[in-house]
Amino acid sequence: MRILVVDDDETLRMTVRSVLETRGYRVEEAEDGVDAVGKVTSHGPYDFVILDVNMPRMSGIEALGKIKELSPATFCLVLTAYTDVKDAVAAIKQGAYDYIQKPVDGERLLAIIDSASEASAMVEAAAYSAPTLQFDEGRAMIGGSSSILKVFDVIHKLAKVDTSVLIRGESGTGKELVARALHFNSHRKKGPFVAVNCAAIPENLIESELFGHEKGAFTGADRKKIGKFQFAEGGTIFLDEIGDVTSQMQVKLLRVLQEKRCTPVGANGETPCDVRVIAATNRPLEKMIESGAFRADLFYRLNVLPITLPSLRDRREDIPPLVDFMVRKFNKLHHRNVKGVEKLAMAALRLYSWPGNIRELENVIEHAFIVESGDQIKLPALPDHIQALIEDKGASAPQIKNAALGDGDGEMLADFSQLNYPALKERFEREFLVRALKAFDGRVNQTAEHTQMTKVTLLRKLEKYGIDPKQFYRQQ
Repeated sequence: MRILVVDDDETLRMTVRSVLETRGYRVEEAEDGVDAVGKVTSHGPYDFVILDVNMPRMSGIEALGKIKELSPATFCLVLTAYTDVKDAVAAIKQGAYDYIQKPVDGERLLAIIDSASEASAMVEAAAYSAPTLQFDEGRAMIGGSSSILKVFDVIHKLAKVDTSVLIRGESGTGKELVARALHFNSHRKKGPFVAVNCAAIPENLIESELFGHEKGAFTGADRKKIGKFQFAEGGTIFLDEIGDVTSQMQVKLLRVLQEKRCTPVGANGETPCDVRVIAATNRPLEKMIESGAFRADLFYRLNVLPITLPSLRDRREDIPPLVDFMVRKFNKLHHRNVKGVEKLAMAALRLYSWPGNIRELENVIEHAFIVESGDQIKLPALPDHIQALIEDKGASAPQIKNAALGDGDGEMLADFSQLNYPALKERFEREFLVRALKAFDGRVNQTAEHTQMTKVTLLRKLEKYGIDPKQFYRQQ
């Protein structure tokens, strides 16, 4: 992790630097806001910038705005004196992740950086695992489909507010990971995240599980129990498979959403609930409303700004980068050094319909790790039903060729009815930007100059496609 420490007090910079270097972080220094903006511009994006509020030439607040404009993915932490808390709050409103008062507490500083790293990891995991998401401007992104950009834009908006959220999509599309990304990038990030699978709880126990119960409330209740909503106080509760709860429980959940209060089983009074509710389902709620199986008022309370996750088969162009991530993951898990997937095996993966979505893809890659003994996953290491897509005479040669060469979506190029100019133009433009950034190690200024684009245009396009220049920065 690269960290920039910005303060006009050299002694404080050195103190902070020594704390960070004990963790093995790469630390650089800047003496004021002007120096900091210059380093971000010329040296590429930093993972974390720690800057003082009061500095000569350019204040920390002003520098923060310029740094976030240049590198939206960078986490910024402001240093403030006790009397300058209002400035710190203003900085947070402009995009700072958090603030810390002077004198700097080393343990708290490291804890904040750990928290930011966790938030970033959640977003990256969601980007890899949830099929149609692009969370924040410039965060680590996987996939170039337009759907991934649009839905992450919705997440970016929802992370800034406290409204309830309904996530919809097929099983295996990463709904819980999206919920975690929402939580860890909201103001509730320091509170608990509690996940509940409503379909897995027996009907006669779900009320007690969610809201708790008093001792003696029913047979077997030999002690008081705290419910999931109480555990999630100050944080987020994720109610997966919300479409499976009974009509009676729907009424109780609606009251919690409306009144921010719940009643434990057997209790005489209500308990306040400061909890954000994120629900998810793969069921057709609109049809359930028509049949009376799901309450319309609860649906509308949850469905303010919904997030819909398309299936993996609708974003086949993202399969190669998803596979790359999973290969790295299983290399660490199984202590292997698999370098990738051969072209014919990748062609089969791109042609398969993936009814189990991301979860099924992950299982297939782990299966291949167990079967494959070499340093590259080959076609025979894949399950038989996926190998058959290549071996079957019914699979057309153009499809296999396009998929193997990685020319977008193999099926799309084989089907001329899907040759959509705007979509292909966007794909080409994104690929052009990625190649240019790779050529210049993620340096925005050099990339803009050599591609004959203005810096403003380049930054706007990077934001449009969710491309983070720092992922191309070459470590020295």
